Amino acid sequence: MVRRATELRQQLQRHDRQYYVLDAPLIADAEYDALFTELQALEADYPALLSADSPTQRVGGQALADFAAVRHPQPMLSLRKANTEDELRDFDRRVTEALARNPVQYTAEPKLDGLAVSLTYEHGVLVQGATRGDGQTGEDITANLRTLRQIPLRLQGDDIPPRIDVRGEVFLPLAGFRRWCEEAVAKGEKPPVNPRNAAAGSLRQLDSRITAQRPLAFYAYGVGYSEGWTAPPLHSQAMPLLARWGFPVSDLIETVAGADGCLRYFEKMSALRAQLPFDIDGVVFKLDDLAGREELGTVAREPRWACAYKFAAEEAETLLENVEFQVGRTGAVTPVARLKPVFVGGATVSNATLHNMDEVARKDIRIGDAVIVRRAGDVIPEVKEVVLAKRPADTRVVALPTACPVCGGRVEREDGEAVARCTNGLSCQAQLHGALMHFVSRRAMDIEGLGEKLLTQLIEQGQVRTAADIYALQAGALSGLERMGEKSARNLIAAIESSKATTLARFLYALGIRDVGEATARELAAHFGTLDALLAAARADAPTAHADKDKERCPQLRAVPDIGPIVAAHVSHFFVEPGNLAVVQALRDAGVHWPQPAAAERRGPLLGKTLVITGTLPMARDQVAAQIEAAGGKVTSSVSAKTDFVVAGTEAGSKLAKAQKLGVAILDYDALLDLVRDTSNEP
Repeated sequence: MVRRATELRQQLQRHDRQYYVLDAPLIADAEYDALFTELQALEADYPALLSADSPTQRVGGQALADFAAVRHPQPMLSLRKANTEDELRDFDRRVTEALARNPVQYTAEPKLDGLAVSLTYEHGVLVQGATRGDGQTGEDITANLRTLRQIPLRLQGDDIPPRIDVRGEVFLPLAGFRRWCEEAVAKGEKPPVNPRNAAAGSLRQLDSRITAQRPLAFYAYGVGYSEGWTAPPLHSQAMPLLARWGFPVSDLIETVAGADGCLRYFEKMSALRAQLPFDIDGVVFKLDDLAGREELGTVAREPRWACAYKFAAEEAETLLENVEFQVGRTGAVTPVARLKPVFVGGATVSNATLHNMDEVARKDIRIGDAVIVRRAGDVIPEVKEVVLAKRPADTRVVALPTACPVCGGRVEREDGEAVARCTNGLSCQAQLHGALMHFVSRRAMDIEGLGEKLLTQLIEQGQVRTAADIYALQAGALSGLERMGEKSARNLIAAIESSKATTLARFLYALGIRDVGEATARELAAHFGTLDALLAAARADAPTAHADKDKERCPQLRAVPDIGPIVAAHVSHFFVEPGNLAVVQALRDAGVHWPQPAAAERRGPLLGKTLVITGTLPMARDQVAAQIEAAGGKVTSSVSAKTDFVVAGTEAGSKLAKAQKLGVAILDYDALLDLVRDTSNEP
């Protein structure tokens, strides 16, 4: 039985590759179905024969409750964009100058309009698949990716690395997209908006059986992390290896030389674009030399060695019927154009972003104007420009509201800033979900068990309208919520009760005051000692919070070390907003408390030293900060000439660069430990 099951799996895997990857089937569908049915029957009769790489596992299984988080061992970086020939040539110039070679060889490939994923194989078997997420952490969608027949469950060959992460793009071919739309319309259902959205939505189904029904496809485009394997020196040499191991690889990939070679490839893809069986929104150029990639490195989570050259956006003319203002989770008040519906960029557009009021003024956008709407791929549609020749006499000027359209709180737009914001952060319903997720997080009030889905239910049912309402929750009301039994409800109530005992610094950080991170919250708590003293300073500073000159702004709050005029103004504005003050008082009335600060002599080898932490370190940043403070040092969030040391981990970015520019001493984690290791022996 074992031998027969192995034979069947090998045959089916070979036929899957021939059919779905090479487009060269060797047997008829009926013959394939017979082999598949035989293997299913064997695995049903002898469950011990079932393996993760079995083709029968592609049909989908039990629905998940949620997606688990996956930390990428090597970040999935974003690509810097080039929209013009000059920008592309600038990219090539920077690469050639940094590497001191000309011309530079690039691999060129179409930029698929899909969803990037990472596939992890151990000893040739697919063990995990994840979305890109924020580049550092993605979502575990292994069950869904297993349903894609173009993704090998087991790699072929005898030179497979012990562990390897293969990066690629999941997309929806145009034929499948059209068929899906036709079937949806026939059933009276809403068809998908575009292939990219359809692919992304299909991969984020909690029930993998739904994903298995979607006509998705996959192309591998590179290798991420690997162990026990020496990669070839060139990316163009690695791609044939991926193909040999069983991955589909685009036959449109080419190696080109210099900016001129890149431009010729771009023109070629522009001409082919309409004939391709899938959507592309540009082309990608990557340095072919892998050692050169290491030498160039990254900046701001973008590799210096790669560039995406985007096709020009598609445009259409329509009527701007109205402008409304939306409030985001951070309080940003954003103008949104309500348009007469127009088909552009593969979708019907009726709304478009206006970005901010500066853009509205710069483009002289008025309600009633004829406007040009631009849309490229899945990018949010925007109003590119006004057709002034068609402007009617009765257009209306767009005015920023003085009150939040959601909660009525004051809308504030600081001098020099493009974004206007609602200042009623603790009780504005538009900001509530994001504010509460921050409030209950581990480094803030640390309420274990109160996660995103539960908070969403509580908000939707009206049980929680402000952070203070969390402390009025009862176990009986909680136990009736989805996936919340009596024991879970009691545990959550206990966690809420436990969180009442906190510190002033944690409480200030939990309030979500703009630009007040953990370090600033600690400085505020240490300087004022009590919340009442801080509130008094905020009230005293309020009359000058809008002064034009920095030296006139918030003098009492600016007396706090490392707090400048902008952060001081944010603190002042927050604590004079009546809605925020009401929530703060309600939290204190509910029993949230903290000890009064005890006077203690600070000592240690870092006494009087200011440090900044950046990058990824062997332990969490708050633990590193605690080590520094225990040694007498002070941790701040920004680098300046007054900074004594910058503790830099891996993937350090702009803070490290600024420290190097200012000549600030750089420490790695081991060097920091050398400085603080004798702290415990201080007299």
